Amino acid sequence: MATLTEHIIKLTDHRDRELLDLTLAKALIDLLRMDRVVVARVVSEEGVRRWLDVASLDVRGGGKVVDPLRVDFQMLPKVADERDRLRCLEEGGLVEYAWAGEDGPRISYLPLFAGSADEDEGVVEIHSGSPLSEGHLQVVEDLIHVFRNMYKLLAYSDRDALTGLLNRKALDDTFYSAVLEEMDHGLEGETAVLESQVLPVSERRHRVPPNYWLGTVTVDSFGVIADKSGHLIAEEVLLLVARILNNTFRTYDRIYRLGGEEFAVLMHCPEEALVLAAFERFRANMEKFNFPQVGRVTACAGFTRVTAEDSPNTTLERCERAVDYAQRSGRNQVHSHDDLVRRGLFGETAKVGAVDLF
Repeated sequence: MATLTEHIIKLTDHRDRELLDLTLAKALIDLLRMDRVVVARVVSEEGVRRWLDVASLDVRGGGKVVDPLRVDFQMLPKVADERDRLRCLEEGGLVEYAWAGEDGPRISYLPLFAGSADEDEGVVEIHSGSPLSEGHLQVVEDLIHVFRNMYKLLAYSDRDALTGLLNRKALDDTFYSAVLEEMDHGLEGETAVLESQVLPVSERRHRVPPNYWLGTVTVDSFGVIADKSGHLIAEEVLLLVARILNNTFRTYDRIYRLGGEEFAVLMHCPEEALVLAAFERFRANMEKFNFPQVGRVTACAGFTRVTAEDSPNTTLERCERAVDYAQRSGRNQVHSHDDLVRRGLFGETAKVGAVDLF
């Protein structure tokens, strides 16, 4: 059995925030031998907040890890329906539910993040046969503290300094470590590629490759806005565009700022029509928003399906061709690259290498 120090080393050895939840759950199971440990996050869509169990492990070796990009949001429990979890968030401390007497089995909840200022919300849920001792609670709190420090450190390196959105480095990391690897392995639908790190190959079930889509968004006539209104107002426009993106897309969709006035969204969706509808909602929300000191600002978007042969560059290139078509066609439009190809408006281009030239 690994020691506390060894598990702390594992937590601090990661360069991917997606693995921290799983590593925390594994550490608690290994060190404390609790019946079950669940790491649950709050996700939202159109103002509705629900619970997503991102990692769930038990002492007998069972468990699962869920990819937030691939969840069926409507099937998740609402935040208010899990009262003890919600109370843990609201009180910011330990909450216990003893379901068979004060000295019997219980579920203990501790907040995953500290303070109400955190953008992320979640709880660690521990199932045990008896109350947690002071020693056990200290181990749990120490590990959660290390988790928080690592999460903040990795979040800082993955975020755009101006908007707080994910940056290009984060897009490349997710693309290679999750999207393409999942396509290669063909993991079971309800689990993420993270599961390939904890389950033997014999336990993985094959399925049809998932439907990942990448889209880019470019603010129309942004250079004119900057020249006319100045640098500070232009930055304020970018901040508001980031807010509209966050309010339009789902919590578990990945939203990036690629640089300048260009943004990107990585999402999982079963149908092209649904992806188009999501980007159209964003376009409409941009069009009707009144930007202070600027007024009406529009944007173009282009998206494409991700294939197993893609790199981030080749996928972005297709998105940008669709955006360029939208801008040349009058701006304030959304186009699917795949649909433009089907319509014969332009053919496929040769794929470029994986080296960034900008």
